[in-house]
Amino acid sequence: MILALLLLASCASPAPEYLGARRHDLDVEDIRFSVFVKPNEAEVIRLGYLSRKDRRRVPDLMMRAAEEASGCKAIANSLKTRIPGDTGEGRVGLRC
Repeated sequence: MILALLLLASCASPAPEYLGARRHDLDVEDIRFSVFVKPNEAEVIRLGYLSRKDRRRVPDLMMRAAEEASGCKAIANSLKTRIPGDTGEGRVGLRC
């Protein structure tokens, strides 16, 4: 059971509206992300476990991951998550 949970935790699938979007896997400051890029936005998924303390820096790193994956500028304060404060998944507006 634990092995199954670990395998599922390491998978990254985009939200339905991002199916078909180009996927980029990258590390930003030793945190792994999968980024699904659309023309004006990106969905960023953090991979792996982080302690609560280590999660504080993730929102800024998600913005950087979106920029690196897309080659576009992330729009300031555009990071939105489905669950407030969630550092596992976010959407970032892009200015290309």
